[in-house]
Amino acid sequence: MKILDPPAVRRWARLAADALGQARTEIDALNVFPVADGDTGTNLHLTMLSAAEAVESLPEDVDAAVVWQTLSYGALMGARGNSGVIVSQALRGLAEVLKDGSDLRAGLLRAAVLAREAVARPVEGTVLSVLESAARAVQEVEGDLPEVARQAAGEARAALGRTPEQLDVLARSGVVDAGGAGAAIVLETLATVVTGGAAEHYEVPAPTSRVTPMTEAGAGYEVMYLLDAGDRAVAALRGELDAMGDSLVVVGGDGLWNVHVHVPEAGPAVEAGIRAGRPYRIRITYLAERTHKGGSGSGVVAVAAGDGIAALFEECGAIVVRRAPGTCPALPALLAAIRQAGDEVAVLPNDDGVRAVAAAAAEIAREEGVTVSVLPTEATVQGLAALAVHDPLRRFDDDVVAMTDAAGHTRSGHVTVADKEAFTSAGVCRPGDVLGLIGGDVAVIGESVAGVAVTVVDRMLAGGGELVTLVTGEGAGEAASEVERHVAGTRPDVDLVVYDGEQGGYPLLIGVE
Repeated sequence: MKILDPPAVRRWARLAADALGQARTEIDALNVFPVADGDTGTNLHLTMLSAAEAVESLPEDVDAAVVWQTLSYGALMGARGNSGVIVSQALRGLAEVLKDGSDLRAGLLRAAVLAREAVARPVEGTVLSVLESAARAVQEVEGDLPEVARQAAGEARAALGRTPEQLDVLARSGVVDAGGAGAAIVLETLATVVTGGAAEHYEVPAPTSRVTPMTEAGAGYEVMYLLDAGDRAVAALRGELDAMGDSLVVVGGDGLWNVHVHVPEAGPAVEAGIRAGRPYRIRITYLAERTHKGGSGSGVVAVAAGDGIAALFEECGAIVVRRAPGTCPALPALLAAIRQAGDEVAVLPNDDGVRAVAAAAAEIAREEGVTVSVLPTEATVQGLAALAVHDPLRRFDDDVVAMTDAAGHTRSGHVTVADKEAFTSAGVCRPGDVLGLIGGDVAVIGESVAGVAVTVVDRMLAGGGELVTLVTGEGAGEAASEVERHVAGTRPDVDLVVYDGEQGGYPLLIGVE
C-alpha cells in the first residue's frame, strides 16, 4: 500500500476500535495516572468507536479529505477521559496532514505536536511520550508506507515499556501507562492495515503488582463538555481552568472544542464554560465513592426569575432556586437544592438557557447516588403546568412522565418591550415597541402591552386550548384584566387564571393548555 486511501482509513478506524474494545479491561487495570479511576481503556475504546462510526456513515465515493476530516470530527465529538481527548487531538494532527496525501512521517509528527499542545501541563511517561517517540523514530526512515507504519508501531511499543522509568507512580504501581498502551494499539492496528496483515490480539502488559484504588483524599471531579466558542474565549478559558485544577486538556478548533479537566468542585468549571461560549454534552464524574446524605423521598426543584413566581412554586411543594431575569442560577445553588429535595428529584429549569446548568448539577448529584430527571420545561408556565400534576406519592418514573406530558401540552408565549432596533420574524422593531412572542419567536409587534397580549392569546388559542394562564410582571395588572375580559367575551369555553409573578423584564408570561 502506497497511501492511506479512504477504504484503508475506514478499515483502520474499525480495527482500532475493535482492538481497543477487546483490550478495554486490561487497559483499565493499568490506570493509575492521573487518577486511578480504572476507565482509560473504556474511554479510548469509546473515542475510537465514535471516529469509526463517523467514517463508516460516509458514502463510499467521498474523497480522502472528507474521510480524514470526518475521522477527526468523530473522535472529537466522542472523546472521553483524559487519554481519549489527547488521542482525538492526535487524530486531528494526522488528518491535517494526510488529507492532502502527505506521507505518514509528517502526519505522526503533527499528531504528536498537537497532542502535547492540548495538554496544559504535559507529563513524561504518558501517552504523549509514546506518540512523540513513535513520531521521532520514523523521521529518518527511508522506506515506503508499510515500513514507516511498522517502525512507528515498534517504537510505540518500546516507548510504552519505558514509561515506568519516566513516571514514578507507574513504577511504584508496577504498570505501564494506560493511555500509552491504547496509543500503541492504535499505531499497531495502523501497521496491520497498511501492511495487509491479519487482525491479531494486541498485547497489553499486565500489572506486576496490585494497583491501589484511589481513596477519598485524592477525590475530585472530572468535568468534560463540548463547547461552541471562539479562539480568544477558549484561550481565556484555558487560563481559568488551569488555575482551578489539573489534567486540563482542551482540543478542537474552528469554533468547536472538547474540554476535559479534574477539579475539586465541578460547578466553577462548568460556569467558566458558560462564560466562554455554549457548553453541551456536559459529563461530570465524581472520582471516588461518595454517599449521598441529603433528603429522602422524592421532590421537585424549580428555577424562578421573580419573587411571585418563586412563591407559586413553593406553594406547590417545590424547592426554589432564584435567578435574576436573563441570568443563570449558580450551579452550587442548584446542586444544594437537589441534595435537599430527596433521593429522587425532578428539576424544572423553566428556561432554555438554564438547562445546561441544570444538567450539570444533575450529573453531579447522580454520581452521589441521587436519581435526577431534568424536565424539558422552557418557560415558567410549563413549570407551573408540570407542578400542577406532581404527585409525591406516585412512583417517581410515572410522576416524571405525567409532569413532562403536562409541560409538553402547554404552549408558551410572553410579552416584552424592545430596547433596541432589530430584525424579527414579524418585521423590524424599534426601541419602545411591544413584542409578543410565541414559543420564543416574535409573532406580534404593537404599541400597548394589553393589545399585543390579546393578539398573542388569540393566536395561541387558534391552535386549541382549554386553559389560559397569565403571569403578571411589574405594572401589568391592567393588561391582564383586559386579556381576561377579552377571553370571557370571545371564548367563554376557556378558563383563565392570573398569577402575580413579580418578574422583571416580561410584563406578561402566557400559557395555553
